Order: sequence, then C-alpha cells, then structure tokens
Amino acid sequence: MKTVQELEAQLAELKSDFIRIQGDVEKIETTGGNVALAVKQLTALENEIAEVRTQLREALKKDN
Repeated sequence: MKTVQELEAQLAELKSDFIRIQGDVEKIETTGGNVALAVKQLTALENEIAEVRTQLREALKKDN
C-alpha cells in the first residue's frame, strides 16, 4: 500500500501528463491530424486518476 505522500505525488504526475496530452490533442486537431490515440491516452489517464483518487481517499481514512 502506497503512502498518502506517494499517492499525492502520483496524482500530481498523472494530472501533469493529462494536461500535456490535452495540449497535444489541441495541436494535432489544429493541423488536421488524427487524435484517436491521444484521446485513448486521455481516457486511460482519467481512469488511472480516478483509481489513485480512490486509493488516496482510503489512505486518508486509515490515517484518521
């Protein structure tokens, strides 16, 4: 089980990746490129963010 600090760091990293890929999607769209792969990555990151948030909530409950 990861610590609260580890989960918070992981969440911050995932959010950073999400923002970066979201920017990539916008760039690809403006050039008329195919965004399907980037959108799949965003969906996967959304799911991972949700999972880490769940783990973080559980870890915070155990600490209190």
